[in-house]
Amino acid sequence: MAQQSNQLFGEKFCCSVCLDLLKDPVTIPCGHSYCMNCIQSYWDTEDEKKTHSCPQCRQSFTPRPVLVKNTMLADLVEELKKTGLQAAPADLCYAGPEDVACDVCTGRKLRAVKSCLACMISYCKKHLQLHYDSPAFEKHKLVEPSEKLQENICSRHDEVMKMFCRTDQQCICYLCSVDEHKGHDTVSAAAERTERQRELEGSRHNIQQRIQDREEDVKLLQQEVEAINGSADKAVEHSEKIFTQLISLMEKRRSDVKQQVRSQQETEVSRVKELQEKLEQEITELKRKDAELKKLSHTEDHNQFLHNYPSLSALSESTHSTSIKIRPLKYFEDVTAAVSELRDKLQDVLRKTWTNISLTVTQVDVLLSNPQPEPETRAEFLRYSREITLDTNTAYTHLLLSEGNRKVTYCQQQSYSSHPDRFTYICQVLSRESLTGRGYWEVEWRGGGVYVAVTYKNISRAGSVSEFGRNDKSWSLDCCNNSYNFNHNKVQTPVSGPRSSRVGVYLDHSAGILSFYSVSETMTLLHRVQTTFTQPLYAGVRFCRIDCTAEFSKVK
Repeated sequence: MAQQSNQLFGEKFCCSVCLDLLKDPVTIPCGHSYCMNCIQSYWDTEDEKKTHSCPQCRQSFTPRPVLVKNTMLADLVEELKKTGLQAAPADLCYAGPEDVACDVCTGRKLRAVKSCLACMISYCKKHLQLHYDSPAFEKHKLVEPSEKLQENICSRHDEVMKMFCRTDQQCICYLCSVDEHKGHDTVSAAAERTERQRELEGSRHNIQQRIQDREEDVKLLQQEVEAINGSADKAVEHSEKIFTQLISLMEKRRSDVKQQVRSQQETEVSRVKELQEKLEQEITELKRKDAELKKLSHTEDHNQFLHNYPSLSALSESTHSTSIKIRPLKYFEDVTAAVSELRDKLQDVLRKTWTNISLTVTQVDVLLSNPQPEPETRAEFLRYSREITLDTNTAYTHLLLSEGNRKVTYCQQQSYSSHPDRFTYICQVLSRESLTGRGYWEVEWRGGGVYVAVTYKNISRAGSVSEFGRNDKSWSLDCCNNSYNFNHNKVQTPVSGPRSSRVGVYLDHSAGILSFYSVSETMTLLHRVQTTFTQPLYAGVRFCRIDCTAEFSKVK
């Protein structure tokens, strides 16, 4: 009994917010006391309302009161702790702001633990005990505490709604069933619940089956990810080995050429120096002979002169021709030309085979059931923006590239070197970058008009067949003559849309989508192509007239 009294006494020193013994107690102007941290946190949530209230009596204070620790109450709580006093047990916990309160409690209400659908009342553990002890309450249905019990009361007849009108799909009371719902298809709420429960179970079964199916799909996709990663790792590993072998082969050939050149250099230099030494010896001998003849020519004694002349005047025959014939001064330049020719051939091979390699990489595509949607706003398109630069080796000779090879202008004939990729008949140029995956770019043009195009790398470079849109390897939008036309494989399709000096191009290579847009304040779709691309694509422009410029814009 003393313990129970002590416990009830201890409740007086519990904070109604945290339901624990007061910590750093403070007393607010209305007289109620709280833990300092609890009331501060509670008032922090009310700062926006510019007014602060007591959690218990709801009295408001303006401005926010300054809190000072209640030292006397704090000392009292400390003394009570020494007696072994603890916080109120769980069954006496008071209802907080988010709890359902007991409808029977007077004064400060305890937290409800059950609600009765027959009584339409919520009970704390103490007041609920009668439902367990008295046979009169045996048939009452107890549920988890609910604040919505009043929604079970008919607002018209103030009766519990135990019926369900299937005609109007709403809960009703018995009086409603014989009044405004008379003649309707009505059943008991329990019967309708049973029917809906059956449907619910069916829905749950379907959901669980779908969950199982999706989990299987996730497992399959995970296996696919592992397979893709494994295959990619092997491809990279094998490619690295192959390229390492190629590099090693090139290094060996470089070493061989170097060794052969140095060996031949040594041989030829040795031969030249040997001949040089013999010639220098002959020069020395001739100089000696010349000195003797000079001395003889100054002899005054005629007899002496005639006596020595025969032995001195005779010249030994030279072992070498009177002149050295040197080959044209090329020496090893032919070696450089041969190596340069090898380089050009390798570049051509790499350029041609790279298209196939790149295509086989991009063809690795796990086809999912839901393809990615095409962007709708310019901001969404710009997420896929690609920076395009132009390839000088493809430019027609009357085209000048500038602005980091993003801009092309018609001009006087340029002194471009001969190159197999250069267009020789049509005034057009291609990008350096190959295009796969998803990409977006814009072309700003001025003058008489341009063709904005995409094409395969192996498009013809000569003749009218090389013109963008006049073959099965290219697709172009004709922006000339104040109108639009789409061209592919010699077929021209008129296109309507607002005129603009800026054309946007969207490509989804794997999905086979190519779209052209008129870009101004808004984006307007001009033409969309749905096809299958079999090779990487390259961006391009072609001029309609000689007064044109076009620039691949930097879009971000």
